[in-house]
Amino acid sequence: MSRRSVDGRVLASLAIAVLLAGCGGSSQRPSAASNATGQPATPTAAAQSAAPAANTQPGETAVTATAIPAQGSTGFSATGSMAGARIYHTATRLADGRVLIAGGNGVPGALASAELCDPATGKFSPTGAMATARQSHTATLLADGRVLIAGGLSSFGVLASAELYDPKTGTFTATGSMTTARQVHTANLLADGRVLIAGGLGENMNPLDSAELYDPKSGAFSATGSMTTARFKDTATLLTDGRVLIAGGGNGSRYGASAELYDPQSGTFSATGSMTTGRDLHTAALLADGRVLIAGGDNLSSSGALASAELYDPATGKFGPTGSMSTAHLDHTATLLADGSVLVAGGTNGSTWLASAELYDPATGKFSPTGSMATARNGHTAALLADGRVLIAGGGNDTSAYLTSAELYQP
Repeated sequence: MSRRSVDGRVLASLAIAVLLAGCGGSSQRPSAASNATGQPATPTAAAQSAAPAANTQPGETAVTATAIPAQGSTGFSATGSMAGARIYHTATRLADGRVLIAGGNGVPGALASAELCDPATGKFSPTGAMATARQSHTATLLADGRVLIAGGLSSFGVLASAELYDPKTGTFTATGSMTTARQVHTANLLADGRVLIAGGLGENMNPLDSAELYDPKSGAFSATGSMTTARFKDTATLLTDGRVLIAGGGNGSRYGASAELYDPQSGTFSATGSMTTGRDLHTAALLADGRVLIAGGDNLSSSGALASAELYDPATGKFGPTGSMSTAHLDHTATLLADGSVLVAGGTNGSTWLASAELYDPATGKFSPTGSMATARNGHTAALLADGRVLIAGGGNDTSAYLTSAELYQP
């Protein structure tokens, strides 16, 4: 399969996703979203919010394990399958260790369904459905254990609505709506319990520079300072000092190398050092030492799918090169493991879908192969479990537009 055909399904579908969803279904890929895993109730040095994701948007979130990793052979193994096939959904690890899978795109179009994975049994089971079907949204674990679902794309267009999932009741309820409808945006849980929502694509697929804050106490969104540039399919990483690093993404005409910082104290964004390479559909993982690993992505204006990686140092405000991946990855996931290494899995290399995975070692600055998934996939989610394993779920590939399968990675 050519690079052009992959890009057409992963990237160019942004403009047609609304039309396809409006028709009630599609065999094509939806718009790319950040993959998102759950965040701890209180942000720590090893916690960040999504996309990717996401999938988070796209960008991928990374959290540390809270228990000693389970014993067993290193690598991937099959686990129970989801009840529904989905791509560009969200996966959030709840306080009790279960993982909430919500929304995404499937055979009927945007999905309202949600399900829970129990790591103890490896099985998925249905839970309450969202009030609104959506894909390319964000999911953020709040300090009280509820999950904020915000924005995304439905069969009727880009959404401003938001809802809360309560693990105690297994139900979703409406909460305040965002000030701006958006999809493929980012969401970060701040140290004070509020959630920063930034960027994305708005109505008519226009890139956004606006940002807003969700206050769980009032259930309302309010505007905050705007980013220095409009961007979507970027990454947003909560730093150890409470600021948020926004990096890369597209702005409608190019794939940017610029980055900026959000200061919750002042409610403003300010420019910081630029990446060495412009990219979107990349991942960002907060390392144990406070630096941020940026890996892979796409840069159609120059070299295309990227194997390169770089590190952001908050102390200097600069990016610098580090070792490259053995394979170019875009629309993949990156998960910070309990030992401080980062697992990069799946995505595409611009010409084919990938099952391969590799580990980044911050001590050496190098990537090394770590086996392959049973199924090639992109647009999937990766959630770090409390025992140190990683749950990979859903996504799509060249043989199946939407996947129900899931697998576990044992470090």
